[in-house]
Amino acid sequence: MSWNARVLVGQSGGPTAAINASLAGVVQTARALGAEAWGMRHGVQGLLADDVVDLARTLPDAASLELLRQTPASYLGSCRYKLPDADADPATYERLFRTLEARRVDAVLYIGGNDSMDTIAKLSAWGARAGSPVRFVGVPKTIDNDLEGTDHTPGFGSAAKFVATSVAELGRDASVYDLPNVLVVEVMGRGAGWLAGASCLARQDGLGHPDLILLPEAPVSEDALVEAVRGLLARKRCVVVAASEGARRPDGSLMCEPPTGAVRTDAFGHAAALSGTGRHLAQLLGERLGVKTRAVELSTLQRCASHLASACDLAEAAALGGVAVRAAAAGETGVMPAIRREGNSPYLVSYGLADVSAVANAERRVPAAWIREDGMDVTSDFADYVRPLVTGEVAPLFVDGLPLHVEPLA
Repeated sequence: MSWNARVLVGQSGGPTAAINASLAGVVQTARALGAEAWGMRHGVQGLLADDVVDLARTLPDAASLELLRQTPASYLGSCRYKLPDADADPATYERLFRTLEARRVDAVLYIGGNDSMDTIAKLSAWGARAGSPVRFVGVPKTIDNDLEGTDHTPGFGSAAKFVATSVAELGRDASVYDLPNVLVVEVMGRGAGWLAGASCLARQDGLGHPDLILLPEAPVSEDALVEAVRGLLARKRCVVVAASEGARRPDGSLMCEPPTGAVRTDAFGHAAALSGTGRHLAQLLGERLGVKTRAVELSTLQRCASHLASACDLAEAAALGGVAVRAAAAGETGVMPAIRREGNSPYLVSYGLADVSAVANAERRVPAAWIREDGMDVTSDFADYVRPLVTGEVAPLFVDGLPLHVEPLA
């Protein structure tokens, strides 16, 4: 297949250790088909400002793409801009499509999560309504692993590898003292607990940490948590709790907020800047149990630790970028490439396409069958699901003892 076209690609939402691998896959595949690859700075917000760049100039060769593949954050910059309803604000769409026409764009690819798929769904719908020939394809990305329509999402595997490794190392550190203590590790995850669940892989280090895992999908009372930790301390010196930032009480309130507290939301209606679950639980357990406690918040390290990226994750991210380009070249629009798991032993996947309108703004949560009955751990099925996604190591290019990265355009 050859394709004499111009592909415009953007990145949106929170970065991951794999989002630039998807970009590299887009650029590499576009060039292999004979198409031009251009980038929009800061996502659709940059497109509104006609802030685009020819990637042939900034990423000229295979070496630059390989370095991009191992670079954290979003090379093109990001945004959290929510497109308005087309009927309420048609002028915004008319402006965007005038820019696409003036730039001679044949396809728009947008690398992002749930909200980015909302953007692609809206642009695709307007394009159909306006009779535009431009194709719109989403490319999945999120460390939260909460996208519908795909077995898992690029970015999750690398973040899961970092979380499991960090919990294992923190557990070792917390176990050196001859006194009872509790460590609470706060893990990203607003409404879905995939990342906190991935901490179960840390148990292969022989210490059995984490001892408890709290997920947004399984609300737990603070009294039940205290009693569970009390029981564990009767048998062992150190207890490690991995808690999603979105962990909730049975009444639905977030553990990081007072039961009646209001939570600030972003433009898409998501809880914004959640943090404090670990600190709250550490303080609670210390007061109720009279033992030493500590809270560690892994924070943004979970999404930018490219030095610990999963080779499986980066390979699949790049592959999905290529699938997206080939889908656009074949005339597809309003779709998102998706991963289909064919087996675990050996691990095998295939790639297909999902309707982006079915993905946009939906949230895929951890199945109840993969959560322990008391809501404070995951099952072996969860571990079997996530284990292949963290496999393989990537050897960064080190200069003067530190990894070398591509300088971002943002």
